[in-house]
Amino acid sequence: MELKINGESLNLSLSTLMDLVRHKGLDPGAVIIEHNFKVIDQEDWARTPINHGDTIELLSFVGGG
Repeated sequence: MELKINGESLNLSLSTLMDLVRHKGLDPGAVIIEHNFKVIDQEDWARTPINHGDTIELLSFVGGG
């Protein structure tokens, strides 16, 4: 299915937001997900379905000083 992830159109077959986090190899504790312009709580990622045409932003925390 076609998704827009961080502004890039991608063709991926994933079921949930947690599947996407795992697919990308991201640390769940260091990511925020905006799904169709709504921030989704981490505890809801495993039960939030991904559908064709969804817009997803993956935002990572970066340490620094």
